[in-house]
Amino acid sequence: MFENTRQPDWDWWETLWPEPKAVLRRVGIDAGQSVADVGSGNGYFTLPLSEVVGDEPVYAVDIDDALLDELSTRADDRDCANVRCLHGDARNLPDVLPEPVDVVLVANTFHGVERQAEFARLARESLRPGGRFVVVNWHDLPRAETTVDGEPRGPPEDLRMSVAETREVFSAAFDDRETVDLPPYHYAVVGRNESTGDLSA
Repeated sequence: MFENTRQPDWDWWETLWPEPKAVLRRVGIDAGQSVADVGSGNGYFTLPLSEVVGDEPVYAVDIDDALLDELSTRADDRDCANVRCLHGDARNLPDVLPEPVDVVLVANTFHGVERQAEFARLARESLRPGGRFVVVNWHDLPRAETTVDGEPRGPPEDLRMSVAETREVFSAAFDDRETVDLPPYHYAVVGRNESTGDLSA
């Protein structure tokens, strides 16, 4: 489901986003919210999520066992007891998660999703009433303009999505959509689950 565009180095994420908690709060994630971090990788956002939401569970969903093992070790080292690693295919997200959550977060991987509108509907099915689907994307810019430590970074240009394209995908599942700018190179689109109806019909 997610086209592999390579797991980035932890160090350059720290250079790009030295305060991941601030990014999470900017998209509306705060204490008391359960979160599914879909495509969590080795946990650059999962671990800050654990600290931001307090005692609520953070479900790290990934299909790569090695990355989840690395994440689990990092979580133990940082006493992030509310992190729960779930090995599974995001195409079955409502079944992979043990319960609906307040937030489904997809950071930096949505460009690789094969059937994006379908996944948006799956994300909505995975949310509690009033819950939010948050996608963090790279802006649709040339790689030469999205540099980290002087090197071009980010997904291939043909996979990058404009804000308008991402909002259009969200329209398949969410009437309430918000856009948040995340400098220097990212934005987020946030969809709110306003009802519990089944959109699959």
